[in-house]
Amino acid sequence: MFSLNIKEKVLDLYFIDHKKQKEIAEQLNISKYTVSRIVTKDSRYTKEKEERKKRNKENNKKRTVEYIYSIRNQKKVDEYDSVRKMHIQASMELSEGNKPMNNRAYRDWNSSIYDYNEKSKSYKLKKGINVGADVPKRIKWI
Repeated sequence: MFSLNIKEKVLDLYFIDHKKQKEIAEQLNISKYTVSRIVTKDSRYTKEKEERKKRNKENNKKRTVEYIYSIRNQKKVDEYDSVRKMHIQASMELSEGNKPMNNRAYRDWNSSIYDYNEKSKSYKLKKGINVGADVPKRIKWI
């Protein structure tokens, strides 16, 4: 049915060079179906198939780990970039020569020390916070 020469080439390419059936078919200019029939009739086929499955599973694990690692690194870069931009913005606001920082800007940069009072529509300094005289105790927010 098949010439012995083609059959040997197919088996060598599949079992020794570990090529895919499609690659073998393209290389030898024969159909994939022909390659499949030759390969599946060989006694080594089931063992080779299991080894290929195992290799593919390991490669998929590696690719998944690399993908997750790259995504996490990208997030780290994005987070660092946003923190860096905030730092630059803060530096610009805080170092405008002798011009004092307005109360709203101060509250934005120190939001954790203020509580909002709905009645007075203002932010009040939390109880128990010790601050200097230059820190606003109440900031109107209308």
